Amino acid sequence: MPCAQLTAPATRLAEPPRPPGRAAGPELRLDLAAVAANTRLLAARATRLMAVVKADGFGHGAVETARAALGAGASSLGVTSVEEAMSLRHAGLRAPILSWLNPVDAAFDEALRADVSIAVPGREHMAAVVRAASRTGRTAKVHLHLDTGMARDGADPAQWGDLCRQAREAERGGLVRVTGVMGHLGCADTPGDACTDRALELFRTASAVAVRAGLRPGVRHLAATSATLTDPRTRFDLSRVGAGLYGIDPTRTTRLRPALTLTAPVVSARTVPAGTRAGYGHTWTAARRTHLALLAVGYADGLPRAASGRAEVLLAGRRRPVVGRVSMDQVIVDCGDRPAAPGDIATVFGTGDAGEPTVQDWARWSETMEHEIVTGLGTRLRRTVHDSGVAA
Repeated sequence: MPCAQLTAPATRLAEPPRPPGRAAGPELRLDLAAVAANTRLLAARATRLMAVVKADGFGHGAVETARAALGAGASSLGVTSVEEAMSLRHAGLRAPILSWLNPVDAAFDEALRADVSIAVPGREHMAAVVRAASRTGRTAKVHLHLDTGMARDGADPAQWGDLCRQAREAERGGLVRVTGVMGHLGCADTPGDACTDRALELFRTASAVAVRAGLRPGVRHLAATSATLTDPRTRFDLSRVGAGLYGIDPTRTTRLRPALTLTAPVVSARTVPAGTRAGYGHTWTAARRTHLALLAVGYADGLPRAASGRAEVLLAGRRRPVVGRVSMDQVIVDCGDRPAAPGDIATVFGTGDAGEPTVQDWARWSETMEHEIVTGLGTRLRRTVHDSGVAA
């Protein structure tokens, strides 16, 4: 398929054509075929698959990745906020959507009118959703959300019975229909961790409490990417998969395909003698005469400063070290005995198939997780969509 901008405000003017051979600055390429291949693999392991496209599709583009995932086997979409859900609706996506992290004064009226399901983590949220249903005349579809041991979103197990009874009362009034029960696993990245066993027991008990209260939730969902890949016990009726769609497997058990490639042209190049110092703080000194190349991409674009002194890029067919500190707008690459020229293209990260670094490499160099790298990519990057046709 032809390249297209991931997001383009209506008021933005089209870019003028570039002269042949001239680089256009850093480019972030989304490969929809990779998203589709990952979705098919994960859907084959799940009972049903919800594609989680929160945080703008983990930095990949929510609308584009949602469409690719739905076309490859996902049956619904998951986001955090009502605002994220409404962005998908405004883009024309009609698939079921669940929103699960909202303040009590969120735009529930708008969500109900758009047929967005709401996760309810406590009595206050249930009351707010009931009020929205009364105002709009719409029956709210809700998923009761249980905290299974992370002490963050979800109802305290001690309050779960009260929440179920409140939900049943709202159902009798025709204001609410409980369509799901959900939780989240805190240790699924480590297969076999005992905390997953405890969460499973708690979730099963809570599901039974809901049924005894007279509720008939159609779907129970607990597993995200890690559990879907490694623990069949957690899959229940639905898996909520986010990271895996984009090529991230926190368990390191399954080969998924990264969906993003970041390239940047060489802006300038120079030859420097031994003893030359580079970058802020002069943290790097040339040990020999060498060739340096400058890339106009930095921490404002999402390259972590913590990767300074460790990171590499692929340039002229070889991995080359990033030297000195990562700056806001630029990095310096030591090309050794093979000089680069302005306009040459460096691959900052990609699939790894050609020897280039991956997002996983950048996460390791930065002592963080891949999720943080991809969701932190800056808005200055020129974003394009491609379809490599890669098979699963």
